[in-house]
Amino acid sequence: MSLLSVSELHVHFPIGGGQTVRAVDGVSFDIGVGETLGLVGESGCGKSTTARAVLRLVEATSGTVTFAGRNLQLLSEGELREARRKMQMVFQDPFASLSPRLSVGDIIAEPLEIHRMFGTKRERDERVAALLNDVGLSPAVMTRFPHEFSGGQRQRIGIARALALDPAFIVLDEPVSALDISVRAQVTNLLMDLQKSRDIAYLFVGHDLSLIRHVAHRVAVMYLGRIVEIADAHELYVNPRHPYTRSLLAAAPIPDPTRRRERAPLDGDPPSPVNLPSGCRFRTRCPYAQAVCAEVDPPYVEITSATSHRAACHFAMELPVWSERN
Repeated sequence: MSLLSVSELHVHFPIGGGQTVRAVDGVSFDIGVGETLGLVGESGCGKSTTARAVLRLVEATSGTVTFAGRNLQLLSEGELREARRKMQMVFQDPFASLSPRLSVGDIIAEPLEIHRMFGTKRERDERVAALLNDVGLSPAVMTRFPHEFSGGQRQRIGIARALALDPAFIVLDEPVSALDISVRAQVTNLLMDLQKSRDIAYLFVGHDLSLIRHVAHRVAVMYLGRIVEIADAHELYVNPRHPYTRSLLAAAPIPDPTRRRERAPLDGDPPSPVNLPSGCRFRTRCPYAQAVCAEVDPPYVEITSATSHRAACHFAMELPVWSERN
């Protein structure tokens, strides 16, 4: 059974002159208990807007988001606040997501206070100390302020805040992209350890395909507001069936200089989300595009039922075999 189910989610932003930015345009996916879904794509494809719409930080134009059997779009403000006890978010920028005016203890305790999760100040401080321990920080830092910490330490504080209410689901919006390379592995391993010990589900938004391969159980690839391919992580990386997925994988660096990877270059820039192409929205950059691609929006093709591998491409089953070696 899915913990989170997103169906036909649309988020459109009117910009005047009768024009609309279709930032998210019919996205559907499920996430199970304790599962990580990686959401990848180039900048501007709608990843972060999707993540925020799931939590109703951005209101959806249409579609449904169901969490633990409840349609979040139908909840009142009070009901939504109660539901958010089990849904949290870790933001991309640890420098901007923590209030500089609050101490670390107050930052982590804020959700506890909002939801009245402790009785005395001693109970509050004990809970905050335990959370700091969980993310590898000393309880002694409770009285310090965010500017006194490194980027990696600040992100650990943000993670501790997200864990305060024992959530079942956390949105991770590029949680390590603003960190130094040397710190990324530490924070990533922390997130994976916390997931195993607490059985938390993650929506992991990112653009680092090597990282997503390491952390995700399944991966969804977005292009111009739509998911164009979704599959088990291993299946997606060894058998990508959408031309855009192949281009992303081909662009990812390989740490072994003796290995060569199949080239799959893209021509031009992504079209404007205000003026989308007819038919397949990837056709203007696709090396396999034919006349049908301009006329018909491609439906999802089931590649492998066992891994729920689907791709929105007219020629998904006809592409040449993918190989990381020439």
